[in-house]
Amino acid sequence: MSERIRKGLAIMMVFALATALLTVSGCDGGGTSSDAVEGGTFNFRINEPAFIDPVNLQESEGTQVGQAVFDSLVSFDPITSEVRAAAAESWESNEDATVWTFELVEGAKFHDGSEVTAESFKYAWERICNPENESEISYHLAAVEGYDAMQDGTATELEGVKVVDDYTLEVTLSYGFADFEYVVGHPALAPVPQEAVEADPEGFGDMPIGNGPFKMTEPWAHDEYIKVEKFADYYGDEPNIDGIEFKIIGDIDSAFLEFQAGNLDFTDIPTGQIQSTVDQYGESPDGYTVNPGEQTSLGAEQAIYYLVVNNVDAVMSDAKVREAISLAIDRQEICDKVYEGTRVPASSIVPPGIVGHEEGAFQYSNYDVDAAKAALAEAGYPNGEGFPTIKLDYNTGSNHQDVLALVQEDLAAIGINSELQGSEWAQYLDKLGAKDYQIGRLGWIADYPIMDNFLYPLFTTDSADNYSFYTNEEVDSLLDEARTTTDADERVALYQEAERIVGDNVTVIPMNYYRHVRVVSDRVNEGVYTPNGLFTFETVWLSEAAE
Repeated sequence: MSERIRKGLAIMMVFALATALLTVSGCDGGGTSSDAVEGGTFNFRINEPAFIDPVNLQESEGTQVGQAVFDSLVSFDPITSEVRAAAAESWESNEDATVWTFELVEGAKFHDGSEVTAESFKYAWERICNPENESEISYHLAAVEGYDAMQDGTATELEGVKVVDDYTLEVTLSYGFADFEYVVGHPALAPVPQEAVEADPEGFGDMPIGNGPFKMTEPWAHDEYIKVEKFADYYGDEPNIDGIEFKIIGDIDSAFLEFQAGNLDFTDIPTGQIQSTVDQYGESPDGYTVNPGEQTSLGAEQAIYYLVVNNVDAVMSDAKVREAISLAIDRQEICDKVYEGTRVPASSIVPPGIVGHEEGAFQYSNYDVDAAKAALAEAGYPNGEGFPTIKLDYNTGSNHQDVLALVQEDLAAIGINSELQGSEWAQYLDKLGAKDYQIGRLGWIADYPIMDNFLYPLFTTDSADNYSFYTNEEVDSLLDEARTTTDADERVALYQEAERIVGDNVTVIPMNYYRHVRVVSDRVNEGVYTPNGLFTFETVWLSEAAE
């Protein structure tokens, strides 16, 4: 790969992450020891995913499955997030980072036995960019030449993606993008077998055929489970475990009871039980690597928890109203009561651990009731007089209701009355996309560990993930300019400027920086629950005694 491209941002990133994440000595990033035991099924709790097909792989639950079934061109080190080889064994860019060439591993197979080639990637990417497929994650490929033409229907192919030969993929971008090698590590940009997709598009959505270490054994049983087993012809290192059963359990408390009964190897920890879980099962020394007696993972995530605000709603379109609401929220109380002090209040959308993080980028994120009342009065609602009752939406199945209940109390203190409304995850996303909400909650976990990933998808005018429906030509221009800037320091400065503008507009309301709140069973060895919330299924092993 191109060391020239990587030495600026990547070296800074590795240093920053190694420091911020407090990685302990002796952690080898998920490698297994010589006494690793083979066999067993890993029982892993998830919520019902929105999608598991790469064409729309977009949220944490589906991506957890997708990264086990598919390999993209590159992957990330489980601890440092440094880029490393996957389906591509090497890659390089030209001097201005407009042309990238990827050399694929030869002989890699899909789970149906067909060969993974450069054409497989070209087809997969064009499938994502084809508007007929209604992909909500096509923004990952926005920099590729020909993307706009596919989006507006004037082209059926990505002009910038060239199959040089079976094992060489050349990608030409519309502008220099020095971070592009991080982008192609997202599980959604994995290859797919064209023949299988086109033979049964609907069936592929429920039982996708990938090229990763695990293959599906049966179609997705919605609201029940997703089962995968290790793929015998995988081109990489063979996993230790036989397979994974992703058990779909919507309620955290119910899942924790299943865990305590010995039916789950991985689950969330319910509100109010973090310290007791640490006391009973022990804590991971680095926050990520889990072993018997060190089973609770509380490491910092590359993620932000925030309130998403409908900027085009009649009431929420007033920036002073959004300012008042943000100032009224006691984030520390939420961190203490809901997360037992494991999280800290946020005042930026880009979290710590990402190079360029700037605390205070959102200036109205401090708790100040008097300032909140003043802002509300300036908006024309002194002491909340005349302010309509608003709705606070959230997705069920986690502790979001507890968070929003405390927000509800804080808003009442400045004269704003509100109602809580919960819905299942997929329906909740539909509601946000239809602009059928006023204030909701969302989390954003890094697709790839760069500032761009927290700003470009969330705040550019036409992004499908811009659920605040914010539009600002200056921000759009700054983010476009940042992408084209090959100097790492200059690039970060442009991203920081864009984030400050978004923060001054109180476009969304940062709440807290995520930390893992997960626990594994005592048969889990050398597992790593990474900073971006994905588990290292390919290297974990299960204790023989617990089988």
